[in-house]
Amino acid sequence: MVSLTHLEAALAAVDSEVKALLYNQSLSQSEKDAKMLPLLRESKVLKQAHEDLCYLRDNPPSNPSGCKVGSYRKD
Repeated sequence: MVSLTHLEAALAAVDSEVKALLYNQSLSQSEKDAKMLPLLRESKVLKQAHEDLCYLRDNPPSNPSGCKVGSYRKD
């Protein structure tokens, strides 16, 4: 799936941004927190989407009623 490679690239980009913020000595801790919170939320969404697509790839829906991957998600 092409979407998986795009998600993996996006996850790597977000991780590199987070690492850059962590190692930035010119920012205070509160500034780092404020800038990292949206990045960490984005990372969580991307990871969940990646897990969902991997599950669908490995377990394609067999019935015509649609996919119920949300019922297997652990929040």
